[in-house]
Amino acid sequence: MKEKGIKGFLFNSKVAPYVFVLPFLLTFCIFWLYPFISAVLMSFQNILPGQTTWVGLDNYTKLLKDKTFHIAIKNSFLYTVITCALLIPIPMFLATVMNSAFLKAKTTFKAILYIPALTSVVVAGTVFGFMFSELDGSTMNQLLHFFGKPSIKWLKAYPTGWFAMILLCCWRWTGVNMLYFLSGLQEIDTALYESADIDGATKWQKFTKITLPLLKPTSIFVLTISIYAGLAMFLESYMMWGGNGSPRNIGLTIVGYLYRRGIEKNQMGYASAVGLVLLVIALVINIIQLIANGTFKKEK
Repeated sequence: MKEKGIKGFLFNSKVAPYVFVLPFLLTFCIFWLYPFISAVLMSFQNILPGQTTWVGLDNYTKLLKDKTFHIAIKNSFLYTVITCALLIPIPMFLATVMNSAFLKAKTTFKAILYIPALTSVVVAGTVFGFMFSELDGSTMNQLLHFFGKPSIKWLKAYPTGWFAMILLCCWRWTGVNMLYFLSGLQEIDTALYESADIDGATKWQKFTKITLPLLKPTSIFVLTISIYAGLAMFLESYMMWGGNGSPRNIGLTIVGYLYRRGIEKNQMGYASAVGLVLLVIALVINIIQLIANGTFKKEK
């Protein structure tokens, strides 16, 4: 009788929706809401082993004067801008080519471009670190020798170090973004292109007047995740330089600085402030770009 009562309760039309939603709510509260509230509280504290003291806004005041943090912000912002500028038009172009009728072996090309995304970041970062090593036998220095150029210290200068980071990012994520755009292209009604052909439209006109406008939702999605990914970049840099101490902080990002303060220096309160500032920066940038793209406009 008791078992029937429990079943009746669980299968009740009013209760069942809450039962199905409960796993998500528990996961959200335990793994997101609770850590977020804890981070907010910790950002106003000075945390030492066995000792916690409230310091008010001192952690945020220090951030305003922290030159290393300013370098981390500049690096993360520049990295995000460059990767977004590359990882939207290039994958869009590749998706357009992949969606065309003349290209053969499409499945093979998709697999080749997507395989890098399946590679561990640790492995990819380590391999690229070896490729761009300052040793004469490294891949990139061997390439320079082929053209009669001397070896250079790739990861000890801003231009070459950043070239390595951007190349790693493009290698890993071009295929993923291409698949996003390809799925968007396949949702476009081919009748629109047929009508454009009848009207005598050129390929460029079809691309700018049909493809680009109808790909806008996909483009906004790719831009949004690219901004978050760019601002959250850490492990690639950490593995490429073999640690969090790149020369003159070339590869230091906001997340890397958070790791340095929180884990390496055991300053969890200060690290929490860094993390919350990163969250605010990411939200502000994405809200601005969503407003600029017309995502929040009310439908008439």
